[in-house]
Amino acid sequence: MKVSNKVKQLREERKIGQNELALALEVSRQTIHAIEKGKYNPSLELSLKMARYFHLTIEEIFQLEENKDED
Repeated sequence: MKVSNKVKQLREERKIGQNELALALEVSRQTIHAIEKGKYNPSLELSLKMARYFHLTIEEIFQLEENKDED
């Protein structure tokens, strides 16, 4: 299974830069970049911070996708 997210979409809709989001969440800009590219799945704590920041639930930001070749 793969985790996808809407972080970049949400950030761009709100006209928030990666640096601004990183500062608000107390992480590096590189961490935000890696999350947006799907190269890093944030911890539960960071996921909760993101949900609070965007005023959404974790499920509205992150989705668990099933692989099509799995039974």
